[in-house]
Amino acid sequence: MQNGARIEYDYSVAKAFTFATILFGIIGMVVGVVLAFQLAFPELNHLAGEYGTFSRLRPLHTNGVAFGFTLSGIFATWYYVAQRVLKVSLKESPFLMTVAKLHFVLYFITILLAVVTLFMGYTTSKEYAELEWPLDILVVVWWVLWGVSIFGLIGIRRERTLYISIWYYIAAFIAIAMLYLFNNMEVPTYFASGGHGSWLHSVSMYSGSNDAIVQWWYGHNAVAFVFTVPIIAMIYYFLPKESGQNVYSYKLSILAFWGLLFVYLWAGGHHLIYSTVPDWMQTMGSVMSVVLILPSWGSAINMLLTMKGEWKQLQTNTLIKFMILASTFYMLSTIEGPIQSIKSVNAIAHFTDWIPGHVHDGVLGWVVFMVMAALFHMAPRMYGREIYSKSLMDTQFWLQTTGIVLYFTSMWIAGITQGMMWRAYDEYGSLVYSFIDTVTVLQPYYTIRAVGGLLYLIGFFMFSYNMYKTATAGRILDKEPLNASPVAA
Repeated sequence: MQNGARIEYDYSVAKAFTFATILFGIIGMVVGVVLAFQLAFPELNHLAGEYGTFSRLRPLHTNGVAFGFTLSGIFATWYYVAQRVLKVSLKESPFLMTVAKLHFVLYFITILLAVVTLFMGYTTSKEYAELEWPLDILVVVWWVLWGVSIFGLIGIRRERTLYISIWYYIAAFIAIAMLYLFNNMEVPTYFASGGHGSWLHSVSMYSGSNDAIVQWWYGHNAVAFVFTVPIIAMIYYFLPKESGQNVYSYKLSILAFWGLLFVYLWAGGHHLIYSTVPDWMQTMGSVMSVVLILPSWGSAINMLLTMKGEWKQLQTNTLIKFMILASTFYMLSTIEGPIQSIKSVNAIAHFTDWIPGHVHDGVLGWVVFMVMAALFHMAPRMYGREIYSKSLMDTQFWLQTTGIVLYFTSMWIAGITQGMMWRAYDEYGSLVYSFIDTVTVLQPYYTIRAVGGLLYLIGFFMFSYNMYKTATAGRILDKEPLNASPVAA
């Protein structure tokens, strides 16, 4: 490229990951809605034999949404954002282009194999780490390829300053690399049992409390460095670009960055309160979780204040609405988690439906909203076409917002009801309710949750259709929009 010439960015890999984001989002959310209706109406468990039961489908849902949808969204935005903020095109380096394409191919194969193996019942049974050892090795390979892409593009950049979004992507890469390797140390059962077990199954190299400690050090930080840190990277790029506003405070973004990185890694112990792990570790998990409010809200407030003086854009720009509501749900979720980690609250909340309520107001409200907003912003610039339909976007926004509210409110009520019923004693010290009593009383709330999930899924289908029509039938743009994305009526 000659001096002064416009950089021709290459979006081929970003487009591939965008397709994967939509595909795995549909799969993960369809399974999630099926599971929600199975909990409300247990007879649905038996319609498809063993392959349609809750226990067989549940790992498919969590892995599909976390590592299918969310990681695809992270990679799609990385290959878009990195080129633009580093001022370098992927096609300037044939080596990095090859790495990026290999990254996508191996990633896509891994997720498809994950769907097959989980359906067949091959699972380590560890939360967010269900994939067996051959797939773990594949994950490590394409994660390293992503690292080569990150530092390779940084190495050939024209823009000397690393924008804050790049910091957050780097943090996600390094932290997950460390966490994933340590938590997935395992030995094929065939070797551990002297040649009697399956070569595909494995057993963890840790046992008992050690296994629990490592698992939740990993499990909670999978939430931190898949559902939080790279999503913050997205909003720090896409909100200023879409609104035409500067980030409110660059210093606050860096302060919150280092706060998140230091504190988050110590908070996993709050999953093990009242368990066999040392009491000091449980207390440390609680304390660090409460401290985590500061950097989390620091990031979220920074995002909201970016719109200072420009709130009128919410009336006209649906993408800004998605991002601002995402930031609001981020604040809600990051105050709710620390509250649940306080020991006295945890005594009521643990093992109840309040926990999935908390997870889903974070994932549906923060993660999915932000990923969809990012892809909507990217679409006109990647495909050179206007976003197909504003009315479809607006309908999707309100339908999904209603779905989230129904979901988390029903689960809050169900969870606290469960916790209180489990702890109810009569004057003789006997439990007042049997376990089945608590299950029966929750059925209406499970139904509301399932309806909320269905509304959200319908909204995601609207998003998928809007993206497809944008790429294939949107009005062709004469030039790339500077800020607000062009949308047809």
